[in-house]
Amino acid sequence: MSDIKALARSEAFARRAAAFAAGQGQAAEILADFLAPHAGKVLSGYMPMRSEIDPLPAMAAHQGLVGVPVILAKASPLRFREWSPGCRLVEGAFKAMIPEEGAWVEPEVLIVPLLAWDARGYRLGYGGGFYDRTLEGLRAKGPVLAVGFAFAAQEVAEVPIDATDQRLDAMVTEKGVTVFA
Repeated sequence: MSDIKALARSEAFARRAAAFAAGQGQAAEILADFLAPHAGKVLSGYMPMRSEIDPLPAMAAHQGLVGVPVILAKASPLRFREWSPGCRLVEGAFKAMIPEEGAWVEPEVLIVPLLAWDARGYRLGYGGGFYDRTLEGLRAKGPVLAVGFAFAAQEVAEVPIDATDQRLDAMVTEKGVTVFA
């Protein structure tokens, strides 16, 4: 399975880079509108890297606490540190920018980055399993909404999955919203 996923990641990076070069359109506005009914809930976003689609405008528009993921150790769930526009950021694991300080928060709604996604609601991540572990743990405690955020061009016929992969509840792209049943 790891060879299949490695090949899928390589192809997905190329598709995402091409989509990024073409522009994000109204993606952040569509995401903000989708998240609006979840005002007051703790939201997790992410700090975009490389050619990832940018959720920052939607995060800034959220009415409630917002956190960003912090990797504390390999093969462990993510933790989330409170974020606000303009807060001081430092480089964390894998060169991801994270708030230098702030409270730890537990999200009820997560904006999830990805390399590829499919119509079943599965995503292909970077291979560390951080979001899968995190979603599994959060879902064991109660309802959590996992929203993939990517370019429409990142959709593939079928993402290779294994037993530990967690499904998304919805997908937001520059072309609209897909809710998975």
